[in-house]
Amino acid sequence: MKYIKKQNEPTSLRQFRSIPGAVYDAYRDKDELRQALMKEQGFICCYCMQRIKFETSHIEHWKPQSLYPGYQLDYKNLLAVCDGNDGKPQHLQHCDRRKGKQEITINPTNLNCETLVKFRSNGETYSHDETIDNELNAILNLNIQTLVTNRKYILDPVIRKLTAENPDGIPSKTALKKEIRKWETLGADGKYKPYLRIVIFFLEKRLTKYT
Repeated sequence: MKYIKKQNEPTSLRQFRSIPGAVYDAYRDKDELRQALMKEQGFICCYCMQRIKFETSHIEHWKPQSLYPGYQLDYKNLLAVCDGNDGKPQHLQHCDRRKGKQEITINPTNLNCETLVKFRSNGETYSHDETIDNELNAILNLNIQTLVTNRKYILDPVIRKLTAENPDGIPSKTALKKEIRKWETLGADGKYKPYLRIVIFFLEKRLTKYT
């Protein structure tokens, strides 16, 4: 999970929210809102970090609308997500499609999400916090095999490349910092690399050996 720094909301949302009795279902500029959220997130899903496209993405209410109607038009509560295997059996669904109306404590808009969510070299994600670990697995279902395989597929070439470039197999502090900056930076197209946090996690883990 990558931290999302919330930016300015679309003018249409702010104006619509000022209407007495306004509700999310009546808001007609959802396409503009979704595009703004995707751009804000570098075109990756707020939960699983896979690449998202306009045609298959959705708008997620972190605080469920049914439980928190007062937050249904709050931009800070709105996120862009992947399709989460919409239409497939529940055990194959993930992200907001699996989450549904359930509440979670882990929030991509809180900076500490990056320290609370960790990764294993086989591509699995986990947390030392028992509640959050349960949310990652039972509620968001972020360890379904497809996502685990995709994360490992992204991580392995980076590790192999760094190892091959160093005669002793140990990347230098400079090399690690350079690679981290590359993964932390938006591309020229305004997009982050998918699943970037697993790569950054392991690069930062190696970097701690120099401190």
